[in-house]
Amino acid sequence: MRQARFPADEPLSRRPAALAGPARLDGLLRGPELRCAQTADALGWDAAVDEALSDLDHGSWRGRSLAEVEQAELLAWMTDPDAAPHGGEPVSGVLKRVADWLDRQGDVGRLGVVTSPAVTRAAILAALVAPPSAFWRIDISPLTVTQLTGGPGRWTVRETGLPLGDVS
Repeated sequence: MRQARFPADEPLSRRPAALAGPARLDGLLRGPELRCAQTADALGWDAAVDEALSDLDHGSWRGRSLAEVEQAELLAWMTDPDAAPHGGEPVSGVLKRVADWLDRQGDVGRLGVVTSPAVTRAAILAALVAPPSAFWRIDISPLTVTQLTGGPGRWTVRETGLPLGDVS
């Protein structure tokens, strides 16, 4: 995202020297993207891949800058959660996928997850029962933590934007 391009499963732009991840976790999961694998590795996590934690599929826009995308299509995508002019996944798709994933979590204890900003936004919206239009109003910085507490049907956003090294 440093270059304002749609993700194309690129590696981390800078590999952290060492990350201190949350302690006392009962399970470790990650999205299938290379950057998720590299982040989990930097945390020292042997995290299992969960396809439900995949980044939003940007279709034909993968690797392209915002300037390279037809602006009317970009506007449609950002204002209509069901639009997918890029041929990938609409925002409504990632919202449903992540909400369904949260509903399947049951009593998992403390679960550590490495995933994309889009999946994190979708989890926050599901917890808050917020409308899809709020998706673009949540900024998720790299190497930060969002904590949800609760369980299916009763999720609460505890905090978001916490620098990864500050997690306990």
